[in-house]
Amino acid sequence: MSAPMPNRPRIPVEADLLILSFVGHFAWELLQAPLFSNLNDKGHIAGILICLQATLGDLGIALAAFWAASVAGRSRRWVAKPGIRPVVVYFATGLLITVVFEFVSVEILNRWAYAPDMLLLPVLGTGLSPILQWLVIPALVLWYLHRLAPPDVA
Repeated sequence: MSAPMPNRPRIPVEADLLILSFVGHFAWELLQAPLFSNLNDKGHIAGILICLQATLGDLGIALAAFWAASVAGRSRRWVAKPGIRPVVVYFATGLLITVVFEFVSVEILNRWAYAPDMLLLPVLGTGLSPILQWLVIPALVLWYLHRLAPPDVA
């Protein structure tokens, strides 16, 4: 029989969230780049830097949504035993921020524009790809965060 492992300090759950989110969001940003018309005339490095900047914004959204869900779940470790309230708050916060940010960036500030191939949501006019990004990547991140949660927390 082996000796029990000593308790090691865990890194904050936000660090795991940011690492996992970065990988998923950066990959998504690179793959959806052709759906934004302002990226068509950029060089390779410039395009990557624009996608990196967008990914940093995605990480801010992920953190805001996580903290809102932590308030709703009354714990930063809500992912260990995710209840319906924090999960709904997490996705609702992320989607709301995404829709508002896309609207302001496209319609008011003209920071970027959708290419003709971008499918748009009726009424909102928000690109479908950014909405799907917020649904797919965070779902995978939450699933993996749940798997990473120590057994004594779950």
